[in-house]
Amino acid sequence: MNEPSFESLGLIAPILKAVEEQGYKNPSPIQVAAIPSLLEGRDLLGCAQTGTGKTAAFALPMIQYLVGKPIKAVPKNVRCLVVAPTRELAAQINESFASYSKYAHVSHACIFGGVGKAPQEKALLRGLDVLVATPGRLLDLYGEGKLRLGSLEVFVLDEADRMLDMGFIHDVKKIIALIPKERQTLLFSATMPPSIAQLAQSILKKPLRVDISPEKPTVEAIEQSVIYAEKNDKRHMLAALIEGGDVRRALVFTRTKHGADKLVKSLEKSGISASAIHANKSQNNRIRTLEGFRSGEIRILVATDLAARGIDVDGITHVFNYELPNEPETYVHRIGRTARAGADGIAIALCESEEKPFLRDIERLIGRKIPMATGTVVDEAFKTAAVARAEEAKNPPPVDARDRGRRDFDPRGPRRGSPKSSDSPRSGSSTGTKRTPRESTRRETPATRSAPDRAASPSARRSEVSRGQGTARPSTSPAGRGAPGDKAPARRPATGRNTTGRAPSSRAGSDTEGSRSSQDAIRNAIRNIARGEDDFLLQPRAKPEGKGKK
Repeated sequence: MNEPSFESLGLIAPILKAVEEQGYKNPSPIQVAAIPSLLEGRDLLGCAQTGTGKTAAFALPMIQYLVGKPIKAVPKNVRCLVVAPTRELAAQINESFASYSKYAHVSHACIFGGVGKAPQEKALLRGLDVLVATPGRLLDLYGEGKLRLGSLEVFVLDEADRMLDMGFIHDVKKIIALIPKERQTLLFSATMPPSIAQLAQSILKKPLRVDISPEKPTVEAIEQSVIYAEKNDKRHMLAALIEGGDVRRALVFTRTKHGADKLVKSLEKSGISASAIHANKSQNNRIRTLEGFRSGEIRILVATDLAARGIDVDGITHVFNYELPNEPETYVHRIGRTARAGADGIAIALCESEEKPFLRDIERLIGRKIPMATGTVVDEAFKTAAVARAEEAKNPPPVDARDRGRRDFDPRGPRRGSPKSSDSPRSGSSTGTKRTPRESTRRETPATRSAPDRAASPSARRSEVSRGQGTARPSTSPAGRGAPGDKAPARRPATGRNTTGRAPSSRAGSDTEGSRSSQDAIRNAIRNIARGEDDFLLQPRAKPEGKGKK
């Protein structure tokens, strides 16, 4: 039986010429199944693995439809709309339309967020045949009156499962509510979970369903293997695998944006040209990075799952799963970046002990066990990781200069009255008595002060008046507790409590008078509180009028 060709699918000469210039000789299975039905105007539900030619499957018949039914462009209106989840994927689809319509004279444009709106508004102003857009920017321009969807004839929802995973379901429903009900609708998805099937049922009318190898979601041409390595050894092993193997152009997938940036720094430290692409990068930076990766200036591209389906670069020889995804379908999308257009590719997964459940889920999905990687390059990678681990053990990171582990370290600096220099010991009194670390954290009280300090304190002076005259006692009024004529400010009564939680004790037997003064102050404070005189108020509390004691 002869293999199908693009001519046998009913495509016109201008499209065939453009396809031939792109180097495509035979159509892929999804193209063979979808293109004839789309040329007839039917709705389509396509489920095919990544890298099988889904873009050409809907772009080629759409271009032929526009050529066969030419209409003068209406300002701000579009005839065909393609919605994609990511900026990279939208730009890639737009480039495909530019290549396939080279000899067909079809106007097209791409709009997405992260860049200025002025050029996009200018392209929409004159009207378009094909518009490729991300959901957010599409709704923004529509809300501003820069875009009209009343004349839409063909609607394509690409990568629908990723669209839902990224939280665009509400935006997609808004877009569907804005477009005409009489239209041709195409929905493409790499996987077909129940949510996607429910969405397809609501927007498609008697669609043709095309499933390409649903039981074998991975590309058979990809050589898959796994290396068991601990987390701290991964970056050293990856650098050794890249340097030792025949890695000409590779993608490395991480789970987080911070992890991608950190890995790029580690690879560049090993002398490997690498760059990261993820949502935190500006659109101009992402475009420059992809151009550098395509041209070969950047050898290794580190990406997150957000960009997994927006990267379509030929000649990717290796895909490294630096961190295994928690969803097995994501693994399929990742490794689908290699072995494009029938080429061979290698996918290597670095699996740590905590990721083994993820690996089992992946093997369950693809229906086979992923073998362990072997060979000289792998052995050298293990040796490199072991040497790096030993080197890090010999040269640990420097200790913090502030030495927070010391018991007497105080992050607030020297206390008031203590020497500022770190070379001098902290003094507990004016005599320069050296303190222990435990004593340096205690709050000074009349019972814990030395005799000279107590003699100079206001409470001690009040005690002396009491002993000498026998009539003067510390005042219990809230205005102040010193002797008459004492200019010292009001102080809270000493409670005899300290920060160590221990009861205060006298340092010598001759200090009993100071201890008795402290006890008197405690009794006075308790008496004040019982009478309703709070130490934090300057006047006694006034009782409410008309109310007696309960």
